[in-house]
Amino acid sequence: MEPRIPDPPIPHLPRPVRLLLVGLLSLMLLLLMAAAVPADEPDATSGRRAWLLDIKGAIGPAVSDFVGRGIEHAQDQGAQLVILRIDTPGGLDSAMRDIIKSILSASVPVVTYVAPSGARAASAGTYILYASHVAAMAPATNLGAATPVQISPGSLPGGGKQPGEKDKEKGADEANGKPGATAMERKIINDAVAYIRGLAELRGRNADWAEKAVRDAASLNANDALDANVIDIVAEDLADLVGQLDGFQLEVMGQARTLETEGLLVETLEPDWRNRLLTVITNPNVAYILMLLGIYGLFFELYNPGSIVPGVIGAICLLLALYAFQVLPVNYAGFALILIGIAFMVGEAFMPSFGALGIGGAIAFVVGSLILMETDVEGFQVSVGLILMFTVMSGGLFLVVMSMALQQRHRPVVSGQEEMVGIVGEVIDAFDGEGHIRVHGELWRARTSRPVAAGDSVRVRKIDGLTLVIEPTEKES
Repeated sequence: MEPRIPDPPIPHLPRPVRLLLVGLLSLMLLLLMAAAVPADEPDATSGRRAWLLDIKGAIGPAVSDFVGRGIEHAQDQGAQLVILRIDTPGGLDSAMRDIIKSILSASVPVVTYVAPSGARAASAGTYILYASHVAAMAPATNLGAATPVQISPGSLPGGGKQPGEKDKEKGADEANGKPGATAMERKIINDAVAYIRGLAELRGRNADWAEKAVRDAASLNANDALDANVIDIVAEDLADLVGQLDGFQLEVMGQARTLETEGLLVETLEPDWRNRLLTVITNPNVAYILMLLGIYGLFFELYNPGSIVPGVIGAICLLLALYAFQVLPVNYAGFALILIGIAFMVGEAFMPSFGALGIGGAIAFVVGSLILMETDVEGFQVSVGLILMFTVMSGGLFLVVMSMALQQRHRPVVSGQEEMVGIVGEVIDAFDGEGHIRVHGELWRARTSRPVAAGDSVRVRKIDGLTLVIEPTEKES
């Protein structure tokens, strides 16, 4: 019988490769979950249906994704129209323009309805209202105040101050063409004016008031907006809106169309899990937390190789944070300052700087966190309270590490040659000058300035190479 040849050992992948594989598998799982979401099939009543999309709060990447996918869904279903019910203080310019592109390219009429009473369509909401095929408002709502406030660093017309600049009111006046406005301020304001005037002319609405909303941050209530030809309808509620839309004539993709909304079924389109996830991670506060969890997780993994779990969690959190930062107005100088601050605070535990690195790291961390989001838009700034909380936590960790290091520094040495100093040994043979003693059960060459006898107890004063310098211990009387 031939001897069995043993199987070769299975090689183990390096830990960084294992972490990369775990991250890739997690990403593939998310993609598979997204692909597994079944698409709604059109039915016989789709043509008598309107889809209602609710937009509440600041307009950002998640909202633009939701609206874009909602309009596509309505087109695939053959719906008669899409209703955007909005209540927003404004939002990011990039997200607003994505929504407007979806509206302008839609083959289904889009109705923007500012509701319920007390709602508003400020800033970016005003642009969306002007871009829609039908603009409607509920009583006691308002629109306007469309002056851009998200400008590059050092240039914030109409919002905030920068060191050495004038008050924001004066900055807004300068941006409107008065002496002292920078070229960038004039460029941004003029671009916004041209954009909203183009939308007003496309839909046959009041272009002069639209320009005033941008240059002077003008606002209107629902009834005044109807009188000024800014909107088309004032409706008490959704049922009133659908009733007034029956027989409404409009133009879609260059073709005239008359709406038939009698008996129209209005269904609310809810965000799917993908959009809800995007809404969560693109919240600046959540993205900030994910970034810190990712950085701390990777630091812990690097200083404690083999932990695996912190590294995997840190890598996933950091990837999610970087994705969020890719669609948010992030100041990467602030991001770099946060990284440097954390690195300094961690390095304090390994460098004899007695607090210099830790204090400098804390300052860099706070400054980086404050300037991380490059915008003054409501809803897209990191909470100062959250920054203070994480600063206190990081500072507390730094103090704990420092106290542990100081305690370790004052502890007695328990190993190595330094531990021999002060220890008591026994003389093997009497000698005057150099001889041998026993310490810890080992024989050592020793040197003394006074004669010692066999069996005497001696104390080690210092170490000279491999020779112990000793002195006799005082005998008790």
